[in-house]
Amino acid sequence: MNTIQVISLTLLSALAANAQLIVPGRCPKPAVQKNFDAARYLGTWYEIQRLPHTFQKGECSSATYSLKNPGVVGVLNRELLADGTIDSISGYAMARDPSEPAKLDVYFFENSPPAPYWVLSTDYDSYSLVYSCVDLGVLRVEFAWIMSRQPTLAEETTEELHSTLSSIGVNVDKLLTTNQDAAYCSVLNH
Repeated sequence: MNTIQVISLTLLSALAANAQLIVPGRCPKPAVQKNFDAARYLGTWYEIQRLPHTFQKGECSSATYSLKNPGVVGVLNRELLADGTIDSISGYAMARDPSEPAKLDVYFFENSPPAPYWVLSTDYDSYSLVYSCVDLGVLRVEFAWIMSRQPTLAEETTEELHSTLSSIGVNVDKLLTTNQDAAYCSVLNH
């Protein structure tokens, strides 16, 4: 095996052990929300479903977006962990290219590379479909979130968003449903 294959296999093994969704091939280039309006996107979104990944382990997940500066969106992600503690992380997002405002780069840690955050579809009032992908040579790591302004989302909307994900090659059978039960999640709302 050559060095690239050994590194790729090692990285694949480490990520697979941590429940990342790694698939063969390069990242797709899906269409994103036309005329994306970041101001209308601000506020709280509840996670309905997501692809598995290592950095999110809880339930009751939500993301709150606020305007920090012109062109800069504040990001606050929160979740309830199994031990009853609240986990949160804050950062900021901005469009890499102002001509593609639905393709955001999110920054959580100083000097870390940005995480892509592409809004594929939203009506701003009820649902949002977000996709992210990182190329690892011949493999890619995929992330996807179906979010709602309420802790629930109509099944027909969820099915439409599944169809959009499937059309770009995402295995929707891997999506995890997030517990947003009001009684269980009430600790986050106090």
